[in-house]
Amino acid sequence: MELGVHYWNYSTPADTAAIAPTLAETARIADQAGVASFTVMDHFFQMDRVATAEEPMLEGYTTLGYLAALTQQMTLGLLVTGVMYRHPGILAKTVTTLDVLSGGRGRLGIGASWYEREQAGLGVPVVPVAERFERLEETIQICLRMWSSDNGRYEGRHYRLTETLCEPQPLTRPHPPIMIGGGGEKKTLLLVARYADACNLFGTSVEELTRKLDVLRRHCADEGRDYDAIDKTVLLTRPVLADVDGVLADVAQYASLGVSEVQVMPDRHPVEFATEIAEKVLPRLASIG
Repeated sequence: MELGVHYWNYSTPADTAAIAPTLAETARIADQAGVASFTVMDHFFQMDRVATAEEPMLEGYTTLGYLAALTQQMTLGLLVTGVMYRHPGILAKTVTTLDVLSGGRGRLGIGASWYEREQAGLGVPVVPVAERFERLEETIQICLRMWSSDNGRYEGRHYRLTETLCEPQPLTRPHPPIMIGGGGEKKTLLLVARYADACNLFGTSVEELTRKLDVLRRHCADEGRDYDAIDKTVLLTRPVLADVDGVLADVAQYASLGVSEVQVMPDRHPVEFATEIAEKVLPRLASIG
């Protein structure tokens, strides 16, 4: 079982000048300890489901570029890119740049986006849910085209590109792994079966995860896709350090379902969190899976 760190909050410590060194030290500790992936959010306002929108939030891909220069081993990605926030051609170029500059550690995490407050606030088009999923599928198609030898036109319902040229190509071949986030059973998991190298689901319960993976398995059968070729990853919603034994017991059950990576979120000062994860969690994960 591999471990990922999802860095979702820039409010600790409170001093804006401390954001960069705190992020850097957290990533350094995680990287040296053997954390497999490091992700940040793709938001511009903090999520008002969990905190006030006015709390600090950094742009995701700029943050990952900063981390690329400070780390050596972890994969780097957004959990997950909001499909409405970047034109697909520019997104493919951005992820390619991350992959090249990180030495082949870029990952495209992507989803349908949902946070309408920040979209409306910053002038991002707010479109119906069905259209967001149409755009999500076209965006993935465009990224795959740009990461191929075909530089020709792309004609979709929402996006039209006269050239899908992307030079240099990513170091990761055939392309940076595509992770689709979300557990929607009719659309999201269908797109996972159709296109993704990995899925990302919430670790709310073993029963819920079992049901989601069964749905994914059925979509894979319908799409003629090898279910086992898709990496299953889970974002843990419980504070891991508050109950290490209990969380690891859940993780062992996730592993029995085929989950290969769990992501954890800091619930205290990020440097303290990374240090304790390295000492208390990572050594025990090695025996799971």
